[in-house]
Amino acid sequence: GNMAKVLVPIADASEEIEAVCIQDTLVRAGAEVTVASVTGKLLVTMSRGLKIEADALIEDCTGTAWDAIACPGGMPGAERLAASAPLVELLKQQVAASKITAAICASPAVVLAQHNLLPGKAVCYPAPKFKEILGEKYTEDVVQMDGCVITGTGPGTSLKFALKIVETLFGAEKAEEVGKALLC
Repeated sequence: GNMAKVLVPIADASEEIEAVCIQDTLVRAGAEVTVASVTGKLLVTMSRGLKIEADALIEDCTGTAWDAIACPGGMPGAERLAASAPLVELLKQQVAASKITAAICASPAVVLAQHNLLPGKAVCYPAPKFKEILGEKYTEDVVQMDGCVITGTGPGTSLKFALKIVETLFGAEKAEEVGKALLC
């Protein structure tokens, strides 16, 4: 069949461990991953100063059907994702089509919740300001999947988060195989 297409949007000050972890893990699983900048330029400076050259600008990703969209966290990177009209439109279409919509760290609260895209249960980086936004939807899990929405907590759990996306797209066996190769 066709390769699963995954979109990873990034902005200046997005969290690089999370962004790279999602990209790397999904490519290992066999997905075709597009890292897209929402800033209008391909070269993006991440939260700790790492420079990443995106594959595309978000404006050029709107006509594509994505099997999964996964938003890294990092602040104020997550706010920049939330402010990107083309990305928000893609996320709304994704949820409406019941396709995998994933966010980690600050992004479940700052991106998904802000645009009413959170399901009944979700997790985020456990800072009070983010937990408050999730309110009664907040659970204590490391990775939460509810319907088509996968949420995660932060840099240290981003491999588990990425492997959950792999499991959902490719099955448990593939997730286990990729996880073993990554020694997790």
